[in-house]
Amino acid sequence: MSPPASPGPAATAHQKVNLRTPEVMTAVQEQVEAHYRSDIVDKIRRNGGILTVGDITVRLAKQFGFCYGVERAIDLAYAARKVFKDRRLFILGEIIHNPEVNEQISSLGIKNLMGKDKQAEIRDLQPEDVVIVPAFGTEVATMQQIKERGCQIVDTTCGDVMSVWKRVRKYASESATSIIHGKAEHEETKATSSRALGEGKGHYLVVLTLAETDYVCDYIRHGGNKQEFLEKFKAAYSPGFDPDLHLRTIGVANQTTMLRGETEEVQRRIRQAITDRDGVAAAQNNFRFFDTICGATQERQDALRELLDVRMNLLLVVGGYNSSNTSHLAEMGEEKLPTFFVRNASRLLSKGEILHYDLHQRQEVIAKDWLSDGPLVVGITAGASCPNNLIEETLIRLFELRGISREQLEATA
Repeated sequence: MSPPASPGPAATAHQKVNLRTPEVMTAVQEQVEAHYRSDIVDKIRRNGGILTVGDITVRLAKQFGFCYGVERAIDLAYAARKVFKDRRLFILGEIIHNPEVNEQISSLGIKNLMGKDKQAEIRDLQPEDVVIVPAFGTEVATMQQIKERGCQIVDTTCGDVMSVWKRVRKYASESATSIIHGKAEHEETKATSSRALGEGKGHYLVVLTLAETDYVCDYIRHGGNKQEFLEKFKAAYSPGFDPDLHLRTIGVANQTTMLRGETEEVQRRIRQAITDRDGVAAAQNNFRFFDTICGATQERQDALRELLDVRMNLLLVVGGYNSSNTSHLAEMGEEKLPTFFVRNASRLLSKGEILHYDLHQRQEVIAKDWLSDGPLVVGITAGASCPNNLIEETLIRLFELRGISREQLEATA
């Protein structure tokens, strides 16, 4: 790596570059479709989402796979590589939570600046370098470091995520603490938390479960042991957060990929706790919320809920194991029928074994005798970060295990 450039007069903001010109985007679309498109999946969708070959039927959820925000992020990364041909390109972590997609981004010569797989350091960036901000966004301090290096920034942050940022900044301006329903370690929640500080006056607290929410609600109503509270939520609250001071006025927000029903329950419980403490009239001023669930996340959850009303033998959920929205789809499936959360087709080892991600053990485990003989109906869905080619490969492998070749499948689909 070249020696660090000193961010001085040369480290000035670059002119805005339009990456989405017709010429560039035509070339990008060809490249993206070559990597991620699936003719088989497209045909099944046109056939109402149902495919029967032999005695096995596959039913696809009405909504699954790439959402607009993910497509836009990937398009911009590919476009950046085409436009900035002779410059070094970097990305702030994973562009989305799908390992195959991230491997494709890496194959374009785009190096990772963050996380366990990072290949370079922010301090080594030079003004002529290009830095891609992923779909989750990034923390304020990280963005400031990039700007100080004078780099060209390609920001692919999802519009739904930026809507949450706007909301928590407003909470901070009103001296309301943001309670964020999400995973404290998730890149999106970290980015949102940093915006909840506002101009340095705001505070935040991240809650993941309803049990954690109830603990907070009990503290709102009755107070409690401050040190115990701070230890319980360690690494999930803002610097200087004091539950005795900063739970007086609250605004609820969320990581955009959470389950809507659960976020709504978090809102309801916190509102009730504040009402119990302050009375109805005061609670009108001391509690606020805004619906910040991503539309694509909700569409995929609604589509799976509809699919689960159909009689099926099992459900396959395809996608990255660190994808929050995909994990929630697996949770929904588990409540109704045998559900297997798989990264890709390679996890379908045989008719007798499937390597799938156990959400409770947080690791891949092998399930036995998962694919029975005789008539079978299999549901398939995928999160917003899973490309259609991975769904196709999983479909093909499923049918192969029942003795149906790819050629037979393509002829029928």
